Amino acid sequence: MTDFNLKSWVETNPNSDFPLQNLPFGIFSTSKKTPRVGVAIGDKIMDLLELANNNFIEADEALFDQTTLNDLMAQGRPFATKLRNRIMELLTSTNDEVKDSTHRGSIMVNLSEATMHMPVHVGDYTDFYSSEDHARNVGTMFRDPENALLPNWKHLPVGYHGRASSIVVSPAEIHRPKGQTKADDAPAPTFGPTRLFDFELEMAFITCKQTKLGESIPVDEAENAIWGMVVFNDLSARDIQKWEYVPLGPFLAKNFGSVVSPWVVTMDALEPFRTNGYVQDPEVLPYLKYSKDANFDIHLEVALQPENGKAETICTSNYKFMYWNMNQQLAHQTVNGCNINVGDMYASGTISGPDKNQFGSMLELTWRGTKPITLADGTERKFMLDGDTCIMRGYAEKEGVRIGFGEAVVKILPAT
Repeated sequence: MTDFNLKSWVETNPNSDFPLQNLPFGIFSTSKKTPRVGVAIGDKIMDLLELANNNFIEADEALFDQTTLNDLMAQGRPFATKLRNRIMELLTSTNDEVKDSTHRGSIMVNLSEATMHMPVHVGDYTDFYSSEDHARNVGTMFRDPENALLPNWKHLPVGYHGRASSIVVSPAEIHRPKGQTKADDAPAPTFGPTRLFDFELEMAFITCKQTKLGESIPVDEAENAIWGMVVFNDLSARDIQKWEYVPLGPFLAKNFGSVVSPWVVTMDALEPFRTNGYVQDPEVLPYLKYSKDANFDIHLEVALQPENGKAETICTSNYKFMYWNMNQQLAHQTVNGCNINVGDMYASGTISGPDKNQFGSMLELTWRGTKPITLADGTERKFMLDGDTCIMRGYAEKEGVRIGFGEAVVKILPAT
């Protein structure tokens, strides 16, 4: 049970993403420290390698002398819960163990002095298509309102296997991708940079369990295999996608780069924010039935910043708008015996809400480019331009306490 009244001896701004009740894990380095495991608290990072070296936690120090969180995640959810509880105890205002220790200076690091690294090694990556509002918008644009959802959509969590190697950590710079496109009235395709460069507002969960080929994960046991979540920007080239996606789905339109926030927020930290999801009608098949509150109330937003300009929010959404929840996604992924590994990443698909300002992509916000967005500097956007910076944020909030993910930031560079 989360105590939202607990305070830390580390000074924390009320609007901080990283209060005592959060304690997300990440990989950081400084000019004097090699990459290692840390936990964010306010504007500080607690160095877990130093914490273990000085016997403040009972754990093998080798777990924290790592360039990814994979080995730590492999210890499972119960280990992570115990570790996080001990770190919370050490950081609570009434605990002086670290606060008054001679080792405090080596344990506590200024966040502003740290470089963040990719938190996990992603062996495999699945991208789902699980927001009904997004799917209806896209189906309406490219088919018609009466047939917006394909016949299978409400019966299974649609997804495809994406490219793990091109998932990078925020802040990132991504070049405008090139590929084949074909105008509707053109006799043949042409090659060149995408003209329709888009973001997709998503979240991703990360698994902490390895299974054998042929093994399935029941939907009611799926959460035991899910360690935490990040904000995920699934960059997309819409014109390339339109030409290439039939019959096997996205390829070059998606595999050139995706950007994640650097801090992994644990499922323990998100537990107080469980909420009901969309009503699933028709009733799902038995292997997808999930009895608990399925979704999480996580506020999401996207800001766009023109080069040399100010960032302004262009959409807000919420993870609770998901039709298919992560437990169903993982159960479906493995129901055929597909094996999973520690560090595998599963993106939600674009998260859109029912209102226009809740659409999670430029494709929807500008309705395929027919209704441009006007920014504060007077310029218009149908899709992202070179020099634009896309900033995604996510946080859950209750009783004045914010459980945040930090930012997923990417700047668009010209095609090479």
